[in-house]
Amino acid sequence: MQKHNGGETQQKEIQSCDSWLDQLRQHVPEVSPAEALAQQALGALLVDVREDAERAAGTVAHALGLSRGFLELRIEQLQADHDRPMILLCAGGQRSLLAAESLRRLGYRHVSSVAGGFTRWKTEGLPTVASTLDPDAAERYARQLQLPQVGEKGQARLASAKVVILGAGGLGAPVALYLAAAGVGRLTLIDDDKVERSNLHRQIVHADARVGMSKTESARIALQALNPRIRIETHAERLGAGNVERLLAGNDLLIDGADNFPTRYLLATASLRLRIPMIYGAVERFSGQLGVFDPRRDDSPCYRCLFPIPPAATDAPNCSEAGVLGVLPGIVGLLQATEALKLILGLGEPLTGYLLSFDALNMHFHKIRLPRNPLCPGCSDHTPFMGYQQIEASCSSS
Repeated sequence: MQKHNGGETQQKEIQSCDSWLDQLRQHVPEVSPAEALAQQALGALLVDVREDAERAAGTVAHALGLSRGFLELRIEQLQADHDRPMILLCAGGQRSLLAAESLRRLGYRHVSSVAGGFTRWKTEGLPTVASTLDPDAAERYARQLQLPQVGEKGQARLASAKVVILGAGGLGAPVALYLAAAGVGRLTLIDDDKVERSNLHRQIVHADARVGMSKTESARIALQALNPRIRIETHAERLGAGNVERLLAGNDLLIDGADNFPTRYLLATASLRLRIPMIYGAVERFSGQLGVFDPRRDDSPCYRCLFPIPPAATDAPNCSEAGVLGVLPGIVGLLQATEALKLILGLGEPLTGYLLSFDALNMHFHKIRLPRNPLCPGCSDHTPFMGYQQIEASCSSS
């Protein structure tokens, strides 16, 4: 039996690879790091195709970070203009050649590769920026960091955000899970209830082993296990006139997961007085609705523009009385979490001034305009503050 010489085989493989790269260079132009920097200043898009962990150690300012494995999948979403000059960068200049050839096959007309990659870029002393994220954060939030609308600056905004969630139940559970996963720096949970087995079909932050535990502590355990980087504050007490401002003050956003009108009217009033945007959500049986009430905006309605007078208790049964399909709070809660992330990151158009209704049986969303009511008993310029005690009493007696 003939034995192969391992060294000769390896040498042939290297020569074959070098020959292949030489062929690529005949089709893909290479530029020096200095030329790439100059072209970037003139409007070319510099794409760093290294892996997330590699870029965490440093990259080029204003470069688009897009790992080689996701390039073909996502480049059209991030850069639809096939005529914009694009310069690809990797560690040593080989992956970027392969990536550039792939983009040429996708129809991008002006693609080049940085010869020598980021290693040569640093050797020549060209400017770089260090990541503000440690390796754990870079890996944990990698997929949303790839979004140009988020990036490291957006992740820093999430890390510094403070969100209070009233209710660790059907709505609060999915909101808390997704905001924790996204890296919102501080979540405050307010709920005086305990976990019951009848909660578990919709309140997904809890578990059977924690039946009988306070909901805030049960939620804290689940959220801290999901993301140990964030801070969780809990208040196992019922929101009322005497503690509403103490519990809500100092937060950037308020998530309404209440299940009764007295509490919700207190939230709405505190939102106005403390100037904290309130993300409203409600569910019943097979339907739900949500909206954003932002007292920082002059054109924003408040909750009492929607419901000026508290309805009678018989007209507004809660889930324990009317029932609810288990996925409904999940759907509405996820939409509330989406609005929260949009407000923190300054993305898109929030639901401020609109009411979004959802009918699960017909899988139908309906969005209607909700203008501010100049005669609203809550936010009108001519409406005096009645005091929390009076608001709580008037709601409870309706």
